[in-house]
Amino acid sequence: MNADMLLQLDIRNVALIDEISMELGEGLNVLTGETGAGKSIIIDSINAVLGYRVSREIIRTGAEKALIEAVFQVDAERVRDILSDMGMEPEEDGTLILSREISQSGKNTCRINGKMVSATFMKAIGERLIDIHGQHDNQSLLKTEYHIELLDSFAGGSLRAAKEEYTELLGQYRSVKARIRALSGDPGERERKMDLLRFQVDEIRKARLKTSEDEDLNKQKMLLVNAEKISGTMASVYDLLSAGSGGSSALDAMNESLAQLSSIAALDESYGEIYSRLQDLVYQLEDIAGDVRQSFESIEYDPALLDEIEERLDLIYRLKRKYGNSIPEIHRFCEEAEKQLEELEKSEETAKALAEELAELEKQLYHAALRLNEERVKAASLLESKIAQQLTDLEMKNARFKVDIQFDADAAGDSGRRFGSNGLDRVEFLISPNVGEPLKPLARIASGGEMSRIMLAVKTILAEVDKIPVLIFDEIDTGISGRASQKVGEKLSYISRSHQVLCVTHQAQIACMADHNYLIEKIVEKEKTRTRVTSLGDDDKIKEIARLLGGETTEASLKYAEEMIKTAKKSRTA
Repeated sequence: MNADMLLQLDIRNVALIDEISMELGEGLNVLTGETGAGKSIIIDSINAVLGYRVSREIIRTGAEKALIEAVFQVDAERVRDILSDMGMEPEEDGTLILSREISQSGKNTCRINGKMVSATFMKAIGERLIDIHGQHDNQSLLKTEYHIELLDSFAGGSLRAAKEEYTELLGQYRSVKARIRALSGDPGERERKMDLLRFQVDEIRKARLKTSEDEDLNKQKMLLVNAEKISGTMASVYDLLSAGSGGSSALDAMNESLAQLSSIAALDESYGEIYSRLQDLVYQLEDIAGDVRQSFESIEYDPALLDEIEERLDLIYRLKRKYGNSIPEIHRFCEEAEKQLEELEKSEETAKALAEELAELEKQLYHAALRLNEERVKAASLLESKIAQQLTDLEMKNARFKVDIQFDADAAGDSGRRFGSNGLDRVEFLISPNVGEPLKPLARIASGGEMSRIMLAVKTILAEVDKIPVLIFDEIDTGISGRASQKVGEKLSYISRSHQVLCVTHQAQIACMADHNYLIEKIVEKEKTRTRVTSLGDDDKIKEIARLLGGETTEASLKYAEEMIKTAKKSRTA
């Protein structure tokens, strides 16, 4: 079952299509119909919604604009990195809607999940989702950089282990090289950096900062600035409590109350309790009054001390602006600066040790790259033989397929070897379709039919490791026999077990293998020609297969079509 797939394709006002909506299924989806019915228009529309160049001439005559919309079910991780570049997140249910509007004014509007994006961005998403093989130019297999990834995936576990070892060594190698570059910069610049670090360390150390010192100083400053106010307030409070300026104080009043209560305290227990409680309050108030007096007598405004505190706080403020928002951050800055200074002071010694480490890592990395190359060469030989067999099945027995592996063993000047993420190999798939023709890159194959069959052969072998979920084959049966067409159908069916496949064909042998069949027709209504798409049920599928077999539908052709479909069904479930 395909986890990722194209669920629905809606096309409006494109060429002969006024409006169609296709719901596509898992597995093999086959589109058939008479020549000129509009099958190529559907493929062109898919290309357009994938962000590829499109002319406004595709807009249906009389319409102002065309609209194409494709709804995908996608694993979020497949496109998360690209979407994040646009500030977008994948939908929770995995729905991804690509839409493109082309207007007569020449304006093109591309949207992903309703958000407007550029055609370039749409194309980047599309390349992760659909591979089209036919007369179009967006086949992933035409991109050389993709070949090494496919070969490695085909090679399997032994190469994966070698690559893990290589990747770990490459990380260490790049880290050491980065440290060497940092140490081997301009000597004058290094000296200037050391001078700056020494100054910074010296400035912080001389300050002798203590944790939370700034908080303590601010409290002292607050008291000194408000010394006069504090002294006056305390003196006034003391007068009110004890001194009795201009009249009786609070203590005088309480002592008088105590004296009067003493005359009745013995008469009743409750009076005695009140007397006792008041006496406690008098003692407490006398203590408080004493503390207040001691406080205002000890307060002294010291302008010199205030100046010292402000100077110290100003120093701390300046250090904070340079080195951190708090004293602990300043200390951490100082520790890091000391560490950098120590490294720079020992740079010559360190650089020598790093150079020796780099030389040893380069040896290990080179041997790891050699092992990668050996594994790839073994895998390439097996892949070539398997694809050769596939090409023979597809009536290309004289074709030669070659996995060209170039190992870059030479050091590139002073910078050393160019170790990449895949080692020192450059991998490219080459093909010679006919006897006497030299091997050439896939992109230089002239025949669209040959290209499609080569792609089918490669995809059949790499079906399990190819990560692009939707594959489209446009008229892959051009120029091949019925027997070869049967093989094509079998291979498409095999690929559709791990991918969703759409195929445009004229061959009954391919159409009968489909999980879902669609008939593309050109009809005339009200003196206007339009394209219609019909999803075929079992009976209509038999009729369409019969038509493909001979043009005219007869009882014999219907019976033969039915037998073909039964046989195809058995082979699909085998």
